[in-house]
Amino acid sequence: MTVPHPYADLLAAISVARHTRTVLGGQTVYWVYGDADAETTLLVVHGFRGEHHGLEPVIAYLPGLRIISPDLPGFGESPALPGRQHDIATYAAWLAEFSAAVAPGAVVLGHSFGSIVAAAAVADGLPTPRLILVNPIGAPALEGPRGVLTRLAVFYYRAAARLPRRIGDAVLRSRVIVRVMSVSMAKTHDRTLRRFIHDQHDTYFSRFADRDVLLQAFVASVSNDVRASAPRIHVPVLLVAAERDDITPIEAERRLARMFADAELVEIPDVGHLIHYETPRAAADAIRRFLPLSDAGTR
Repeated sequence: MTVPHPYADLLAAISVARHTRTVLGGQTVYWVYGDADAETTLLVVHGFRGEHHGLEPVIAYLPGLRIISPDLPGFGESPALPGRQHDIATYAAWLAEFSAAVAPGAVVLGHSFGSIVAAAAVADGLPTPRLILVNPIGAPALEGPRGVLTRLAVFYYRAAARLPRRIGDAVLRSRVIVRVMSVSMAKTHDRTLRRFIHDQHDTYFSRFADRDVLLQAFVASVSNDVRASAPRIHVPVLLVAAERDDITPIEAERRLARMFADAELVEIPDVGHLIHYETPRAAADAIRRFLPLSDAGTR
């Protein structure tokens, strides 16, 4: 990072410790924020090409909770899972095993690609009292407001996978491509905040294990969405959606909310797919209102 973190002071007041755990035969690296004796534990799952740092602005506004934030296998500090295809079924199985070992009974939160993973895991039986989806992928990415750009991204990832490994890896980690992605998603007009967002993506968006894992996860991200899991989820669900999301339009989020047995939709104006960077306090406020802070079984 080369740009000041606007949420650094809030984060500094929250304790954090790094841990590792063997899950599905691979090492998962995760961070625990807050006190071990906190009343409520929140297990958070980050989005595609990201890692645990991305959700820290939201965590900064949730003092008093115990928050467990792993790097998805193949991203950040977590290596790829040995001998496995990194698809939604694998990630959902990974999350279920990780939750059982590290955060049994925790409320589960997924952001973007993490919303697909979290919803699939809960639908498949991961026990949780509540589910939170931030910027949920509520419709096929190829049909979103920027479906043409998604198709270009498909071509980009597949082409890079066919290049010689060294060249393909360099293309996938290109700072120019990362910046184009960042600029296309940011909606804020605050120049300082935009610089922070771009710096976050420059710093963390290319910390993937290798191009094979990246391609597998990308295909999973554009080939799936939360709708397939929604009818099989029977715990209370909170959807925190953006009115200007280019990946899932707000109309699709409203339809998605009706697919759950019990769902609340919070719409945040003047923001797109980067709620976690641009409006983390609004997201945290919605989360705190939704959490069963006095319910049993949420430690």
